[in-house]
Amino acid sequence: MPLDETTTAGEVMAGVDLSGRTVIVTGASTGIGLETAANLAAAGARVVTGVRNEEKGKATVATVADRVEGAAVEFGVIDLTSFASIRTFAEEFLGRNEPVHLLINNAGVMNTPFEHTVEGYELQFGTNHLGHFLLTNLLAPALLAGAPARVVNLSSGGHRSSDILWDDPNFEHRPYEKMTAYGQSKTANVLFSVELDRRLAGRGVHAYAVHPGVINTELGRYMNSDDYDALLARVKASGRVMPQRKSIEGGAATSLWAATAPELAERGGLYLEDCHVSEALPYATDPEAAKRLWALSEEFVGQTFSP
Repeated sequence: MPLDETTTAGEVMAGVDLSGRTVIVTGASTGIGLETAANLAAAGARVVTGVRNEEKGKATVATVADRVEGAAVEFGVIDLTSFASIRTFAEEFLGRNEPVHLLINNAGVMNTPFEHTVEGYELQFGTNHLGHFLLTNLLAPALLAGAPARVVNLSSGGHRSSDILWDDPNFEHRPYEKMTAYGQSKTANVLFSVELDRRLAGRGVHAYAVHPGVINTELGRYMNSDDYDALLARVKASGRVMPQRKSIEGGAATSLWAATAPELAERGGLYLEDCHVSEALPYATDPEAAKRLWALSEEFVGQTFSP
């Protein structure tokens, strides 16, 4: 059957066998992340769920195990607002000398009040981009060991709200605008996918940016009626139409397609939605902007990563 905006996670994964594959999914305790993790486990993968604390981790493992008989699932604590937490997880995982075949960078925050990560970066940019940038690069040796491997970065159609604010990404000199900050972080997810694929594709690791659709999950917990009205106004002003809401099963479909579709095996650096290759705005896929963001991100995380 053709895949489109109505496709569900189960339909994408029908007949997929991931036996012997190791997968890491961040933000796996609820919503799309939990649905993604459960479907990957059902396909036979060993799934490591990245969660913010031990309590959420135990609950996530129990939920997946309850849904999937015989699931090989565990958890690791990854607080994406803390570089120290990310480094601790990566060090412990790499200490196992095990490959990673799929890394699903699913976790995220949206339209938050003006807050900062532990290291002082604007919360949405710091969590959605910098945390995953650091995690992915630290895990690169395991991804290369698992090649052919894939990295799936959850972006959003919300990238249309803002390019990277190159002169002030942390809103130190301009008034904070939460939708702009979210848009910047989602543009960063696409640019990161472009540059990561350029660097690692020749060694068997491809990267993809995914727009999952509009879904009711905990991601929207900071959204109020005024925020939603402002979002509708932005969509209308751009000449677009607000898409229909998807179920959580539908929201996980494109992530799973990016992770498993055979037709993507030799392609990467792509923006995907509704289980097909789509197009982000030009500023989000510009190769030179992607290189510039990589350099800025290395500066922020305090570490340089080899190509």
